[in-house]
Order: sequence, then structure tokens, then C-alpha cells
Amino acid sequence: MARHKAFMMRRALLFGLIGFGFAAAAVAQKPPPVPPAAQAPSPRAVLPSEKPPPLPRQAAEAELPRDKPPPLAPGERSARRAVSSGTGFVVAARRIMTNHHVVDGCAEVAARLPDGQEIPTRVMASDATRDLALLSTEAEAGPILPFRGAGAYRRGEGVVTYGFPLAGLLSSGPTLTTGEVSALAGLADNQRHLQISAPVQPGNSGGPLLDMRGQVIGVVVSKLNAGQVARQTGDIPQNVNFAVKHTEALAFLREQNVAVTEGATDQAPRAADAVGEVAHASTLFLRCLQ
Repeated sequence: MARHKAFMMRRALLFGLIGFGFAAAAVAQKPPPVPPAAQAPSPRAVLPSEKPPPLPRQAAEAELPRDKPPPLAPGERSARRAVSSGTGFVVAARRIMTNHHVVDGCAEVAARLPDGQEIPTRVMASDATRDLALLSTEAEAGPILPFRGAGAYRRGEGVVTYGFPLAGLLSSGPTLTTGEVSALAGLADNQRHLQISAPVQPGNSGGPLLDMRGQVIGVVVSKLNAGQVARQTGDIPQNVNFAVKHTEALAFLREQNVAVTEGATDQAPRAADAVGEVAHASTLFLRCLQ
């Protein structure tokens, strides 16, 4: 019995040593912990905590100019293009009358004299209601055209237009047309206008309407839109054109303190070609520049 007990004790001691051996081996195989100082750095880059320094001045964007450009030197003109044209006529020394719509929106208005010389003008006054404008110029623009003084308009009286219709398509020189006073009011019974049968085209606007004495009785202003009337009525109107009455033109000029010249009431009527000769030296081609 004692022998058996001693055998069992030796066996328990043997197994205990074997177990400790496995545990010791496991402990021996486990790598020792790495000290904090020896750990590898994190692979993630560290972002800067401060803003980068400003770029040097030469690398920055160029500054925009704060000042206006210097004015053009005397005689130096900016390049402009003609966008429309019309007609004007001399009403006083260095003063030219035309339509408001001829000069409306123009940066400059150039006037061509009968001899081909071109002179600059300035818009002195403009009246959109009457559709009239007054230009001034430093150059001599031509002789003054006289206005009719007294005397009412008569239906059927002969009239002459003188101007520059369809510039660039028709003659580069002035065009004369003849006709009669058709009605003593304009479109929709406009009392500021006369209706005339003398043919006019775009470019005639602002030109003089003269009686057979060579006196101004109106300012050519417009023509009836034949295409629009034809669409509405099915018929094409012919020779329906309009002029601002000279009484409106005289009132406008007097408001601008322009002394006008009136023609003689007893002057004998002339032929159309003679009226054209009177108008020629005083009628100017106008170009609207932008």
C-alpha cells in the first residue's frame, strides 16, 4: 500500500513538471513586448498645423488699373462704324435739323457736305414727341434754307423732297422726288404731320419737304408700312408718306433760341429742278456712328 502511494506521488510530480514545461515553452515562444520608444512610427502623414506663408508679390495676380484711361489726343479719334444714315438740312448758321430717330442712340453723328467733306456734329437738342433734333457744328455747313412763313397747307399743292434714301444701294448723291400734299393730318389723324404722295425711302428721314417756291413746309419723317397694311387689309397702299409740319419745326427751333429765316410770300413758283438746286447746297448726308 505504501508502495502504491509512493508511485502515485512520483507520477503526479512528473506530470506537474511536464505541464510547467509546456507553459514555460509557451511563455518562451511569445515575443517580449516592444518598449514604447522602439515602436515603428505611424504610416499616416501628419498634416501641418499652420498656414503656409503668403506668395511673394511677383507671383500674385496682376492688379487691375484703378484709373480711367487718358483722353484721346487732339485729332485722334476712336474707330467707330456707321450703323444707320439719314438726311439733315441747314436751318441757321452752323445748325442742322433732322429727325430724333436719326440721331437717337448715336455715339457720334457725321455730316457730309455737298462737296464730299465730312464734318463732326453734336446733338444740341432732341424732341422725341415731335421726332425732331437739332445738331450743331463748328464748320460752315451751307446756306440756310428758308421756311414758309404765312399761308396754310393746301391739299394737292406740289411738294419736293430732297435727301439720301437707301445709302449704299441707290445713288451716293442726293435724290429728288415730287408729289402733292395728300392730307392735312398724318397716321391716325396725327395733327403734327402732313400726308404726302412724294415717294420716300429709309434714309430720307430728316430731309426737307419743300413747296414749289423752295421754302421748307415740313421735315420728312416716315412712310406707311405697306407690308403690314397688306397683311391686315389684303391691299398694298401706294405713296403714303408723312412729314412733320413746318409749324412744329419752327416751334421746336424757337424753343432752342434759334433765329429762323422765312421766305418771301410773294415769291413766284419754280420748277422742281430749280427747287432742287436751292435745296442741294443746304442738304446733308448724316451717318450715325457707334
